Amino acid sequence: MRFEISRGGSGLTYEIRNLVPIAKKMQELGGKKVIWENIGDPVQKGENIPDWMKEVLIDVLKEDISYAYSPTKGVDATRVFLADRVNARGKIQITPEDIIFFNGLGDAIARAYSSIQVDARMIMPEPTYSTHFMAEVLHASFPPNTYRMNPYNNWHPDLRELEQKVRSHRAIVGILIINPDNPTGFVYTNEDLENVVRIARENDLFIISDETYINIVYNGKTTIPIGDIIGDVPAISMKGISKEAPWPGARCGWMEVYNADKDPIFNRFINTILHQKMSEVCSTTLPQMAIPKIMTHPEYKNYLRARTQHYEKLSTIAYGILKDVPFVIANKTNGAFYSTVIFNESVLNDRQTLPVDPPDVQQYVEELTKGSIEYDKRFVYYLLAATGICVVPLTSFFTPLLGFRMTLLDKDVDEFEYVVKTLAEKITQYIHSSK
Repeated sequence: MRFEISRGGSGLTYEIRNLVPIAKKMQELGGKKVIWENIGDPVQKGENIPDWMKEVLIDVLKEDISYAYSPTKGVDATRVFLADRVNARGKIQITPEDIIFFNGLGDAIARAYSSIQVDARMIMPEPTYSTHFMAEVLHASFPPNTYRMNPYNNWHPDLRELEQKVRSHRAIVGILIINPDNPTGFVYTNEDLENVVRIARENDLFIISDETYINIVYNGKTTIPIGDIIGDVPAISMKGISKEAPWPGARCGWMEVYNADKDPIFNRFINTILHQKMSEVCSTTLPQMAIPKIMTHPEYKNYLRARTQHYEKLSTIAYGILKDVPFVIANKTNGAFYSTVIFNESVLNDRQTLPVDPPDVQQYVEELTKGSIEYDKRFVYYLLAATGICVVPLTSFFTPLLGFRMTLLDKDVDEFEYVVKTLAEKITQYIHSSK
């Protein structure tokens, strides 16, 4: 090429997926069978899609219209259905025109952030889900502004820091919350949400609330959608079926837009997102058509309840084992299906290892970990090489905290308990290996 054409320099890596070829390479070299704890795919982890849900999809497939383009904003009947669900709560009223479908929330996130002026910034939780912070960095070409989720307070967000930052940084135009949170599993209380809305109102900001896991809450916790308390503040709620149905391969998510009519600047922002959407005509038709049929099926609530109870059981097992492991902090997960563990400050270094066999895998992990590498990523690579357990380093969620995220998705409770006990054992072994 006559000159460099790639837009590089961000230094960003989607570590959740980046681990996959590394794990497969270790297997090819004779390493342990991989136990995939890196990605939140319930189906890959053994979730059996019930027959009634498959029958719903078969019925939809028989309709010729399911093979056609949908309207740009999404299937009309589905948007009516979703708007009616919001309106039935009685807290805010929207119309079907306030709902826009996308090819998964990754698509929605990318289009939302790329529609923001380059010199305008979102402030987001730290740690935060990779898709959000990567989209923010790529749009602005600078590291994101963040407010801390505090692991010493059960991952509660530091709302005082949030308020101070939005007041002092005029470039901040919006606040991101992820509720329940990924990767921490924190569930926002009504008071938390009311304070975020208050901060947005007092500082003339809008809110993006990623509510992918809004119906996956347990351990006696409760939360509410942001629409229930948003009042007159402009906001976007992001929802999808990838985790709840679960149907991640459908790539089907949507935005619910609140109060665009109350702020002309916010309204123009939403129109910019929509005009981007028009360039690809529409989102996938089939899953959109299936949503009302799945969510109103007599078995759906029981199915979702049973899955949530299973996550609660695994959350209890993980916390019971990891909370007493020296040198780490493990909080109990109350929503979504992830468990995040952090290492105490200064406990990790570049001399720690785990026994690895065979020699080819040993050599490969030594190559991976030589030179400058985050200490938690170093641990993750050695854990993978020594045990086959594939977790995600916490620093890949844009935080200086060293730790890892695993899932609560294993359908085999005994296998899950084995994985967590192995983690506890290897954490201790790894930390002591340099002493």
